[in-house]
Parts: sequence; structure tokens; C-alpha cells
Amino acid sequence: MNTTNPLLSPYALGSLELPNRMIMAPLTRGRAGQERLPNSLMAEYYVQRASAGLIISEATQISEQAAGWSQSPGIHTAAQVEGWQRITDAVHQAGGQIFLQLWHTGRASHPDFQPGGALPVSASPIAAAGEAHTPKGKKPYVTPRALELDEIPGVVQQYADATRRAQAAGFDGVEIHAANGYLIDQFLREGSNQRSDAYGGSVENRTRFLLEVTEAVVQAWSADRVGVRLSPTNPYNDMRDSNPIQTFTHAAQALNPFRLAYLHILEALPGHFLAGEGERVSPHIREAYRGTLILNGGYDAETGAAAIANAEADLIAYGIPFIANPDLPERIRLKAALNPPDPSTFYTPGVKGYTDYPVLQTA
Repeated sequence: MNTTNPLLSPYALGSLELPNRMIMAPLTRGRAGQERLPNSLMAEYYVQRASAGLIISEATQISEQAAGWSQSPGIHTAAQVEGWQRITDAVHQAGGQIFLQLWHTGRASHPDFQPGGALPVSASPIAAAGEAHTPKGKKPYVTPRALELDEIPGVVQQYADATRRAQAAGFDGVEIHAANGYLIDQFLREGSNQRSDAYGGSVENRTRFLLEVTEAVVQAWSADRVGVRLSPTNPYNDMRDSNPIQTFTHAAQALNPFRLAYLHILEALPGHFLAGEGERVSPHIREAYRGTLILNGGYDAETGAAAIANAEADLIAYGIPFIANPDLPERIRLKAALNPPDPSTFYTPGVKGYTDYPVLQTA
């Protein structure tokens, strides 16, 4: 046990014992091929990073309708479950622990991804600014179709079914992706939710879909095997909210009764490319939420350790540093130099920039 760096101290996360407090953040990498099947290259990538306190997998689509990214993996077919099973087995054999992130992209999709070329769905028929990277090239986002009231229970069920498949595939838990402008976030934030029914308007109504999904996922497995990810100020995917402190402290308080494994907040530090404007929301969430809190967004060894030491968070998630440094905890322990990341290979197919980053050579 390291007594000087809080990042390297163990942590009891529900029924799991984490060897350190450095979480591998969920990272979309686009290596699952056109079939969206988890594969041996992905297994090698995750095994290389098994020294993380906990790995949170790349965002994984819960249904065909949920897809919105080329060559991202799914968890809605038997073949995908088998593929993930080989990965979780390999990670466990390497001493690691791994959660699956459950993903529905909502309006951040395109008809080119949808069965029969249908419109993507969202909280409201409001198009996101920007372009989708479709299998046929970049195309502007389209105006989505608002989910009808009688359709919402079916989408909630997709999350529950995906959770059961994740359990069957050997994961240690699941993370509900309610961040970054994807479907649940589209319900939460008023910039994408202009509904006038029970799922729109008040912050209580806009939180309803998140709570229904969380309830279904917890019922499908166990609360201590479920985390939720939120991003209160992230503008990615053309997202905005006039009062993120109110919206997201309410969401955090509403999640308290579930006694989840954790709440994971992406709120980039000042100066980071994903940093939002205005007051930071994370300190308000820390006050409102009674369980384990993970912070993510531009932390390095020093700022991550300080956040834990100052009780701003219990765990710190690292994204890009884990891309470039498979042995990140060991490098932090030894205060060794970090490999520089190569952003040009973050989403490209193949080994380059994926499994070829060097580990420390020790005598």
C-alpha cells in the first residue's frame, strides 16, 4: 500500500476491492469492425490496462437503434456477448476488473446507422449542430424523431436487457451512459428537451427517464454493480442547459436512494478542451450525493491526488493518459515520464495508436 499518494491507495467499491483509485475512463476507439463484434485486438488493449483500479469499457450500444458511431461494439446479440466474454475473461486473468458502459446515442446518430434508414430518436425533434461520422462519410445531423410516450418503456427495457447480457458476458458491473449529449443526457438538459409531457419541463420531469433506466438496470442486476455517468457542463454534441447546478444536483440527489456503486462526473478542469462555461457543478454534486464519486476531465497525477486528498472525489478517472500509457498506475507510482498520445489514431482501425504504446522497461 502506498501511503503518500492517495491515487495509489485501495478502495472498497461496493462488493469490489480496487487496488488503486485510478479508473480507466470509457473511451470510444472504433476497433470493433463493421460487425460491431468485440475481438482479440480489443482484448489485448484492455488486458494491457488491467492495472487500473477499475476499467470502464468503451461506450457499447444497447440495441441497433442505439448505434451512432462507426465500428463501435454492441451488447445486443449473442455473438457480441461471446466476444465480450473472451475480453472479460482475459482482463480477470490479468487481475483486472471491468464495467461495461451502456450506450444509446439518441439524436447523435444518423439514418445511415438506423435499421431501415429510420430517423434517430430523442427527447424532442431538435437537431444537434455538427456532423455525424457515418459509414458513408461525414453528414449533417438530422432532426430526430421524439420518442412517443408508449415507446419509452421499450427503450428502458433495452437498457435492462443489455445489463443482463453484460452480466452473462462476465463484466463486474455496468455504467449507464447519461453524459456527453447522448440519449439520457438529451432528456436531462433543456437545450435538447422541449417536451410538455411527464418527461419534459421541470427538472423532476427531465430526470424521470434517467431514474427509470437506473431502476430497470438495478433490478436487472444489483445496485452495487451499477454506476451512472453525467456531464453537467460538457457542450459536446451541441448540449446546453440554463441551470446545470440545479439540473444535476437534483439528478444526484434523486440517485441517492439507489445506493449505486458510484456516480461518475465528467467536468473538465479549466483550460481543457471540454471545459464548460460558468461555475463548476462538481462541488455541488459532491455535497448532494452521498455515495462514491468519480471525477474525470483533464486530471494529471498531481491534480488527481489533490482532488482525493481534499475529499473532492473518491476516485479519479483518466482517459487519454490511459490510451497512451497502459501501465499508468505504475508510472504514477514511480513518478516516471508519460508517453505522449497520438490523437490521429484515437479512432482509426488497427494496432497503431491502440496496442503499440510502450510500457516501462524495468531492470
